[in-house]
Amino acid sequence: MAKKFADLEARMTPEARALADSIYEQHIKEMPLNELRQAKALSQATLAEMLHVNQAAISKMERRTDMYISTLRNYIRAMGGELEIIATFPDGQIKIENFAG
Repeated sequence: MAKKFADLEARMTPEARALADSIYEQHIKEMPLNELRQAKALSQATLAEMLHVNQAAISKMERRTDMYISTLRNYIRAMGGELEIIATFPDGQIKIENFAG
């Protein structure tokens, strides 16, 4: 018999729940482009139309490991977001402004 997640969750210790919440928060902070698009309930075709490219271009973009910052900025803006580039050092973080467009 299948168990309901709510039942399992109710039996979790506070420590286990805190760990699960922490892992969940980390996963939503780190997401590949295709998963981000899907989380925003957008299809590749819809995003392609917004960016005035074809669907294959969106598919290719989502598989890339390297792209122009302007391309990534336009992709993020089409979904309603803004791209920020932040350098992280041992003593803190610095927002890089050179690429704001």
